[in-house]
Amino acid sequence: MPAPSANTQAVLLLTSPLLQEGGRAASKEPVLSAAEYAQLAAHLQQERVQPADLINGSRDTLLTTLSAAFAAERLNRLLSRGFQLSQAVEHWANRSISVIGRADAAYPRRFKQRLKRAAPPLLYACGNLELLHAPALAVVGSRNTPEALLQKAEAVGALAAAAGVVIASGAAKGVDETAMLGSLAAGGCAIGVVADSLEKMSARPIWRQALLDGRLLLLSSDAPSARFQVWRAMARNKLIYALADAALVVSSAKGEGGTWTGATEQLQSLHFCPVHVLSAPRGGLGLAALAGLGAR
Repeated sequence: MPAPSANTQAVLLLTSPLLQEGGRAASKEPVLSAAEYAQLAAHLQQERVQPADLINGSRDTLLTTLSAAFAAERLNRLLSRGFQLSQAVEHWANRSISVIGRADAAYPRRFKQRLKRAAPPLLYACGNLELLHAPALAVVGSRNTPEALLQKAEAVGALAAAAGVVIASGAAKGVDETAMLGSLAAGGCAIGVVADSLEKMSARPIWRQALLDGRLLLLSSDAPSARFQVWRAMARNKLIYALADAALVVSSAKGEGGTWTGATEQLQSLHFCPVHVLSAPRGGLGLAALAGLGAR
């Protein structure tokens, strides 16, 4: 895998816990939160410098320009974890996982355009990064979806494959996994934005051949060893919609759950892409409610 760029290395040092084998943290120093890094990135932009300047001879000078909101000693300790960074990068590379930052050419343009400063500073990826720039249909739905609707999700995946459109979903069991596999089985491509450990997900046998063929990308904004958390699943919904030209909700509860939250956020505030729902009463009360909020 290509080595992370200098900008990406700097962001990794500042924001990643650099988890190693067995889930042990490489450092007890608290890394910058997303909000803290966004503030730092804005300062660097104002100074007309890049994150890479924090790991070269300009570091000391730059740190003196920071406001009181940043402790120079803390940043110095984070930026001094070079050996731990090399261990982490080697560990990920052995699992075919690469890291891209916002300043890298491979970073999805749609994240920058749509999410702006909320775009993740880092993305961890396993698979074909070129898929990030292809036309995409987001397909989402509940884990507990009737078999008849799972068959529809599979058929939608096959239709997308025939049209040369990538399926973007969450790679979770149920609608997400079924739509992705439907596309892959028909010779198409898929992107899975995962909320569970990317290391575990990329090792699953059901994805292996598509990864080898360059027809699949598994993506995460969290460190590859990060385990599933509900808040993480909620956050990744925004990334799925941000990659898509249109979205299809196959099933949804009403007023609760990640599918409902992600879809209502799109309809009421973000408006990244048109949202469609199936006309399927068995898909849950959320489908009709989403149509009432403006879904097609």
